[in-house]
Amino acid sequence: MSERPGGSSRVSVRATRRTGRARPAGAGSSRAGSARAGSSRAWPAAGSPRAWPWWAQAVAVFAAGRAVSAVILIVISRFQAENGWTTAKPSYLSYVGRMWDASWYEQIAYQGYPASLPIGADGVVQQNAWAFFPLFPGIVRALDVVTRLGWDVLAPTVALVAGAGAAVVIHRLVSVAGSRAVERRPGLPLATVAVVSFFPAAPVLQVAYTESLALLLVAGSLLLLARRRYEWAGVLVVVLGLTRGVALPIAAAVGWHLFRRFREGGLPTRDLARGAGLTGVAVVAGFAWPGICAWVIGDPQAYLRTQAAWRGGGGIVPVRPWFDVSQWLLGSWGPWLLVLIAAATAAMVLSPVARRLGPEMQAWSGAYLAYLVVTMPLTTSMIRYLLLAFPLGAVSVGWTRSRIWLWILLIGFVAGQAWWVWGLWRLTPPSGWPP
Repeated sequence: MSERPGGSSRVSVRATRRTGRARPAGAGSSRAGSARAGSSRAWPAAGSPRAWPWWAQAVAVFAAGRAVSAVILIVISRFQAENGWTTAKPSYLSYVGRMWDASWYEQIAYQGYPASLPIGADGVVQQNAWAFFPLFPGIVRALDVVTRLGWDVLAPTVALVAGAGAAVVIHRLVSVAGSRAVERRPGLPLATVAVVSFFPAAPVLQVAYTESLALLLVAGSLLLLARRRYEWAGVLVVVLGLTRGVALPIAAAVGWHLFRRFREGGLPTRDLARGAGLTGVAVVAGFAWPGICAWVIGDPQAYLRTQAAWRGGGGIVPVRPWFDVSQWLLGSWGPWLLVLIAAATAAMVLSPVARRLGPEMQAWSGAYLAYLVVTMPLTTSMIRYLLLAFPLGAVSVGWTRSRIWLWILLIGFVAGQAWWVWGLWRLTPPSGWPP
């Protein structure tokens, strides 16, 4: 079984230099004639993807990523053995709607949460539905009441639609909050969408998981924060608190946003109060689901005991499991490699490219990754969790204008998707590594 995680635009106008050369006689008519001669070729240019609205380009790139993932999922499903969730060689909808945690979300949608924690013969809490947040299965259940289309159709569809919305919001977020980065690297918003859409764990954006919805809410919260619409950002953060356990890092992003405004001399007292309120909302949202779990079960430690069940019954120990796992995998070199990776990641978060993305995305990236290290052990699920650190995708392509680098990255990511689905999503009974 898998581990649980605790999911105003500034425009630069460049002056153009006009020459004083006189126009040759007949130049006007010549240009008009050329325009008429080329009019038959004008419509393909106007209909090319580059001429589409920005949001349509973002959706198209996301759709291309999902098409690639669908092909990989369909091909590899032919090698899927029968397991506790699907038959051998399951259909596409069954494969993306029931495997792994998807079955837990389906159970929540139709059966709800247990009134008490299940206890094994050894007196230890067993794995149970309280590890999973309620918004995604609640949305699917509500849609099923209306449409009667069933979980296998609705759950992947909700994830797919939410992912498309996230692609649009990420594009807008990079354009608005990261306008300085876009000036240096035109096309960065769409390149960021491409990196997210083709990321090795991107197939999860079309399965019955909460990544798509969480990605949409995180990006939306950061966009509203960058636009200083603190009250609306608070609404999304509250919703995020019922989607995945990642609302707390938003508080750090708000704090850094306010500090930067204060340092630049543009933080009125009213905005300070509004921002402080948003910080408080993020903190409350971060503890809301564990609090609800404790209230329903009648045990203040109910959520932590549930989390421990998903970690083999061990206690919740911050940071140390990372070193233990790295040493188990690579021996004495493991912890040193872990430190090297941490240093490289910190360099990305603190890089000039990350700073040009704006304080909101930079702070979110650092705070979210630190939050994962503190609250989660090092498992194969970490690849999936990295999707929410999407601003680092902008950093990975924002340091150069080279299209060759972007294509190399995307081709490598597609190979990573094939590995992710084959090695993690595909289950060889009786057990496997969690995706």
